Amino acid sequence: MFPIIAFVAIGLPLLVLAFLAVRKAKSSGEHPVPESDADRARIEDEFAAAEAYQEQWREEEKKHPRDTII
Repeated sequence: MFPIIAFVAIGLPLLVLAFLAVRKAKSSGEHPVPESDADRARIEDEFAAAEAYQEQWREEEKKHPRDTII
């Protein structure tokens, strides 16, 4: 009889607390912090600059191919 009472008095509340903690952690991860318009514009500018650099790099690679094996 004592193990049943101990489980109900100690184990069950611990299980409930663990369930609530996991649920809170999952729900906070599902809603990321919204980004501001300034952050969004900065990120778009960085992507545009990276794409321009990549295109420039491709053009340079076309001029000077390095496909020779030494």
